[in-house]
Amino acid sequence: MTITATPIFAQSLAYGVANLSTANTNRDGTGTIGIVLTGGANGTMVDRIEICATGDTTAGVVRLFVTLDSGPTSRLWKEVLVGAITVSATVAAFMRRINCALPENALYLPSGYSLRASTHNAEGFNVHGWGSNL
Repeated sequence: MTITATPIFAQSLAYGVANLSTANTNRDGTGTIGIVLTGGANGTMVDRIEICATGDTTAGVVRLFVTLDSGPTSRLWKEVLVGAITVSATVAAFMRRINCALPENALYLPSGYSLRASTHNAEGFNVHGWGSNL
């Protein structure tokens, strides 16, 4: 993207989702990792990420990675602890929202970079990503 004095506004909305169910205990970016969201032509500012279990969970972790320039190199960005929950008519499944508008969660994906996710335990999760293509 060319640097100018003109403010940058979102050109389009970005959304993606990865369905996870294969256990992956690796923190080095190897193993089974689902693609949540890929940076647009001028990059993508991620607004929020939601991790939703599709059933019962045991204590574990969902890991979020940034993969560099569509290549094989993934770097750990955040780990989200998952609690043990038995879903019922009165107990909702695990859900966690990451607000990327907060400075400690800010995430910009340059063109071709992607946000990816894995689950430590072989349990079902949908990881949603929303953002703005610049």
